Amino acid sequence: MAPHDLRRAYKRPAISDQQRRRELSLKRQEQGRRDAQLQARRLASTLLSLPPEHEQPSEPEPELELGSSSKESDSDFEFDLRNASKLRGTEARKWFARQLMLPEWMIDVPHRLPHDWYVFARPSGKRCFVVSSDGTTISRQRNGTVLHRFPSALPNGARTRDGSGSAQSYSILDCIFHEMDQTYYVIDMVCWRGYSLYDCTAEFRFFWLNSKLAETGACEPPSHYHKYRFSLVPVHTCDQSGLHAAYAGGVPYVKDGLLFYNKHAHYQPGNTPLALVWKDENCSQYVIDTDNKGQVPSHQQVVLELQDDGKVTTSDDPPVVFSCLDLDFIQKSGLHSGNLLRFAIGDGGLSVVDGKLEKADLHYLGKSNRARAFADSYSKVMFQNMVRGSPLKIDDLVASINTPDDEGNRPDVDMVG
Repeated sequence: MAPHDLRRAYKRPAISDQQRRRELSLKRQEQGRRDAQLQARRLASTLLSLPPEHEQPSEPEPELELGSSSKESDSDFEFDLRNASKLRGTEARKWFARQLMLPEWMIDVPHRLPHDWYVFARPSGKRCFVVSSDGTTISRQRNGTVLHRFPSALPNGARTRDGSGSAQSYSILDCIFHEMDQTYYVIDMVCWRGYSLYDCTAEFRFFWLNSKLAETGACEPPSHYHKYRFSLVPVHTCDQSGLHAAYAGGVPYVKDGLLFYNKHAHYQPGNTPLALVWKDENCSQYVIDTDNKGQVPSHQQVVLELQDDGKVTTSDDPPVVFSCLDLDFIQKSGLHSGNLLRFAIGDGGLSVVDGKLEKADLHYLGKSNRARAFADSYSKVMFQNMVRGSPLKIDDLVASINTPDDEGNRPDVDMVG
């Protein structure tokens, strides 16, 4: 793809309401703000104080999919934080996964890409929170497992000769640990020196991250008081040149697709349509899902959650119903509500009408891996389905950027003033 290429946008049939939900998410975040400072403080405390049972050798990180946490009340969230240290197994994985902002898969191109969106190459590696406080630094994967406990140059991240600083001052970074060069690539900032950035826009968070991280020396090579190097990822405005730089430009890490962030989005724990992931074979080694043997199955496989009434659904909020199992089959198979079940999509495929799923040709394969905490999201299922048939290509993204029509340039959310 050359940055100067001009192409006409291809109008794809609607397979979801992702654009409508983007607009609703932007409106919702203006209508209901949490106590972000309290939220950040309790998250930092929980991440630092979990008992040793969570500090076990890490296994390959499973794909975690979950619904939006927007329905969760403030009291529910505070209860979760107070009790998180008591959680084990699947419940612990679910709680920690809900604290990270997880992108949906891009199944339609957002409006106003060059005006309202950033793009950057996603580093391959382990997604984690990094917390520095009271002279120590801890990284926890999204299943709650401690990845590293180490001294760092982050604020109050090491017990240096000058002292560790106030225990009340803590920082939380959203990172991807890249094994090959033993570097934490910082993709977002949640809190800095006790100041919460939950309710700040991505535009401000990225500016703050760029201006503050380098000041600490955290981007310097490892030393006695700084075991792992931290590094920023190049973030671009999603115009022609920015998209080209993210897609084809060189970076010091292995790419695993592209991440798109809406400039106006707050840091929203859980799945959000205001952050999107997109992949093709040129920017990721892992485009099509593989089975437990690492092979691409002949038919797409999906993981869905069994409900009380026999319906099998995605992890979205509200969940998308894919089918309904016969109650006799459920009893004979020893299945229970809440089980995560694996299905193959047969030759009948998925039938989508006006952006809504009408029918799915599902074939039951068995229960999902125990390490898994959530069913697939609808956006992941549809992205994987598109990749096998009619993928959303880089040319489609370029064409959308070049489209001058009203639809491509209308704002994500109406501004009142």
